Amino acid sequence: MKGIIFYYSNSGNTKLACQYIIKNIKSVEIGLFDIVKNGIPNLNDYNIVGFAAFTDFLGPSKLVQTFIEKLPRQNNKPAFVFNTYGFISGKTLKILDKWVTAKGFKVITGRSLHTPESYPPMIAKGKGYEQSPSEKEMANFNSFISELDRLLYLLKEGKQITIKKISIGLLNCLLPMFSRIKARRDMGKKYVDESLCTECGICEKLCPYGAIKLSPNPVFNMNKCYGCWACYNHCPNKAIYTKKYRGIGHYPKPDSQLKEKLKV
Repeated sequence: MKGIIFYYSNSGNTKLACQYIIKNIKSVEIGLFDIVKNGIPNLNDYNIVGFAAFTDFLGPSKLVQTFIEKLPRQNNKPAFVFNTYGFISGKTLKILDKWVTAKGFKVITGRSLHTPESYPPMIAKGKGYEQSPSEKEMANFNSFISELDRLLYLLKEGKQITIKKISIGLLNCLLPMFSRIKARRDMGKKYVDESLCTECGICEKLCPYGAIKLSPNPVFNMNKCYGCWACYNHCPNKAIYTKKYRGIGHYPKPDSQLKEKLKV
């Protein structure tokens, strides 16, 4: 029995959490699949499919939705959903469940994990949640992994399993998912400090929406941009900035305490 986790990770927090899940699953061999880089795989090769994303304006990113929509329809193939979040999880887990179920997957479980914030405006306001996840949150995460492992073992043995409905807290239920157009507007126009830019091309390479071209400095296509802040976060010289934020709030990779908690 084989499994795969489709993931989208901007800062690396979600990827790290997925690697931690895989490390602690004993009953099934599970691989990782970056939906930004790798196209569409053959789902017939896998018995269980995971879908992992980070909360992006209180829901999954548009890129995740587009990927799921491109997948072939399934006939109750077992799946699980997972998300990381900084400030608040919103409806991310429920929306993932909805999108995946609409494609014919049978979602058997799901979980959210509180991690450090990767959204620069929140970090700049002092809401970076640098010590997340807490001891209790890690204990709940480990319990989720143990339960997932148990369910996968039962599936491998051909036994019946009891599926729990995906649930989220009342506050998350009440919060709306914002559109990516709003995210783009909130980020606003992007600029480049040419005295800092080395024309390295990292922003162009890492933009998941193909909205950046070098000429020779970065040129931003606002019609393609969805305000994900990847270019801002990953610029090694902090040459990219907006009207409101410059040289502050960057989160290019998982911080050291998160790496220690999710050691793989």
